[in-house]
Amino acid sequence: MTELFTLLSLPATSNGFSAHRYTVVDASSHPHKTPRLDDDSDPGSALRSRDRARGKAAAKDGPLVIQIHDFPARTLDTNYDRSFARLKGCLRVLLTKDTKELLPTTHEGVFTDCRAVVRCADRGEALYDAVHVELERCCGALRSDLARGRDDVDAVEWLDLCVRVCKWFEDQVTLLRALLAYLDRSYVLKNPGLASIHDLAFSTFKSQVLDCSHIIEQIRSGVRDWLVWERDKSMESPHRGCIQSLVSHLVTHGVYPVIFERFVGEHTLAYYSAEAETHIHEMKITPELFLVHVAQRVAEEEARAVAVFLPTTVALVRRATRHGLLDGRLEWLAHGAMEPLMNARGTDRLNLAYREFAAVDALSVLCKEFKAVVQNAVAIIIKDAEHDDEMIDRLLEFKAFTDAALQAAFISPETQQPNRDFSYALTDAFAYGFKARRNKPAELIAKHLDRLMRRGQRDMSDADFDALLDSVLGLYRYTDDKDVFRAFYHRALARRLLLERSASDDFEKTMLKKLKENYDPEFGMGDHMFNDLALSRDILREYRNRFPEDSQRHRLSVMILQRSVWPFAARKKGVDLLPWMQSEVDSFVAFYKSKHKGRKLDWDHSLGTATLKARFAAGPKELTVSLYQAVVLLLFNDTTELGYSQILEATRMEENELKRTLQSLACANKKVLKKRPAGREVDEADVFYFNAGFTDPRAKVHINSIQAKETPEESKRTQTHIDSDRKHYVDAAIVRIMKAKKELSYEQLKTQTIDAVKSHFVPEVVVIKQRIAGLVEQEYLRRDDDDMNKYVYVA
Repeated sequence: MTELFTLLSLPATSNGFSAHRYTVVDASSHPHKTPRLDDDSDPGSALRSRDRARGKAAAKDGPLVIQIHDFPARTLDTNYDRSFARLKGCLRVLLTKDTKELLPTTHEGVFTDCRAVVRCADRGEALYDAVHVELERCCGALRSDLARGRDDVDAVEWLDLCVRVCKWFEDQVTLLRALLAYLDRSYVLKNPGLASIHDLAFSTFKSQVLDCSHIIEQIRSGVRDWLVWERDKSMESPHRGCIQSLVSHLVTHGVYPVIFERFVGEHTLAYYSAEAETHIHEMKITPELFLVHVAQRVAEEEARAVAVFLPTTVALVRRATRHGLLDGRLEWLAHGAMEPLMNARGTDRLNLAYREFAAVDALSVLCKEFKAVVQNAVAIIIKDAEHDDEMIDRLLEFKAFTDAALQAAFISPETQQPNRDFSYALTDAFAYGFKARRNKPAELIAKHLDRLMRRGQRDMSDADFDALLDSVLGLYRYTDDKDVFRAFYHRALARRLLLERSASDDFEKTMLKKLKENYDPEFGMGDHMFNDLALSRDILREYRNRFPEDSQRHRLSVMILQRSVWPFAARKKGVDLLPWMQSEVDSFVAFYKSKHKGRKLDWDHSLGTATLKARFAAGPKELTVSLYQAVVLLLFNDTTELGYSQILEATRMEENELKRTLQSLACANKKVLKKRPAGREVDEADVFYFNAGFTDPRAKVHINSIQAKETPEESKRTQTHIDSDRKHYVDAAIVRIMKAKKELSYEQLKTQTIDAVKSHFVPEVVVIKQRIAGLVEQEYLRRDDDDMNKYVYVA
């Protein structure tokens, strides 16, 4: 009997139809609905079948649909068995590595056999099982090959073998998937519980090969050796390309995180922890150099991870590197590196430290050390009594650097603003640093401002000069001794105004406004000073208008000041003016008393000035001197030499004041007088004479700078006055508090007293205890009868 396959596959010229008798089924014998054939895929197929069954003429060259009945199936089964056998042979060849056996058929033949076995023979399950079996066999063989390869090469070279195995298997699975596509589409998709050929192959490879413990260990061993080689030599290994391929294959099989990524993180952590111990304990690396080493290592690891690993691994490696190098060493690193970095004035290195500590969530450690270093540096500057003249300049320079470091080095990535904790730490560090020495910093800040106000802005713009003044006032915020600053600033302001040494009245008024509004309301006293000066000018103008313009009375300049406004105590002893000087003073006194009955004028000649014309051998000069200096110099109009005792008798000045005056005339840079014997100090046995050979390139010579500077004795007197005022402040605060509260414990009274006066100064606890004891003696307070630690107000 002719085979059905021969009938269906021969061309149209075959005699198959004439050799086989067939029966065409008439539609009339089948009254029911005509079924659609398998090959029909469009909605009109059934209609066309019915039309042909009813005997309608088929289209020219159209297909003729026939049905064959009572055909024996043994021939079909035999052919399907052959197709199935060929498929199994193909599977064996395709899934055997390095085989020399050829495929039993072409790729197209494999696809055709698969279609016949799955669709026509309905043996998809058997073929699927055969694929599974061959995959199991193949993966087992590959595992054995990899195991044998361990003995022939080192761990890194073995990775190359592993990569080749993975690539071969993946290539074969890709080919197998294409050849058995009909199995995937027609059988696997209809059975949701089954894995596709790709998934089945990869899961089998994973379970048989990549889940094997000795394979995993060998992969990790090779990766470890490669990492150690690159890290030790700090250069790229020839095997890097192999590692990149390995990563790709592990990702493909879904085992990259378990086999590779986790291991790399753990090994990196252990490697750098050991390296840190070696560098610190054996190589004795300094903390600042170790910080650079950390940054360098992190950069190397990040570059390697970006080039070889997945993006998720980059962050893991970077984090593991930092933790390995820094964990357990953060305090040592911060303590040892911060001070050298601050001393080097390098914001780049400080920013490096900030980034590294931020990366391991340890900014609190760095911030604590930053605060300690700044506080210690400020305290050192303030306690350096030998360089008090440089204190404020050094503090300003250090403050400018720390502010710049805050803006450039300690920047929060989220806000791009200085880290708030570091800002607070900087403020606290300066405040605590200023506590290292009481009173003196506030005094020197006031004197520094005095120098700036006398010097003026010079070549600076108004904005720059204003910024400079603000920077000095910024230091004033950190001192607790506000009353000390106020006292010395008031005295310096008074000297500038009376001696007309201020560079700008506008800047003076602007500064007073800032101090009054932003720091201390009591700086309103400066406004009264300007009012006094304005009134003095009006009175002096009125006095001069009484005399002709060429009158000698116009030579006198007088300032009438309220003693309550100006910070100068009444002098017990002044100076005896020359008769013609005293005559002019008496004339003004008579005028003033005629205008203001009942007022008393106390003259303070220590702040007076005079302009003298002197004739030297080199030519005439105009000398601007203090009134004390003028009185002494005018004595030499009548004689060329005078002894110290003679000058003292003629002027009747205080001895210390006279010595200071003579020293400024005969021992300073501008010696209009000379003395015998020569020297820097004035003794009672010295003899002074006029220096006719005095020279100076300027026609107008200023010698009264001694007036603008406060003497040590004056500073001491001012400090004594401040201490006295503080006692009164504390006494008044204690009485005011007790009057309101009636009774308080010692601790409560101490705390409330500090709060009451801290806007002026922060009293020491010993002082508070002494003032409480003094008030008890004066019977403003008494101790409680039952509790000696409690005080009661006495009405």
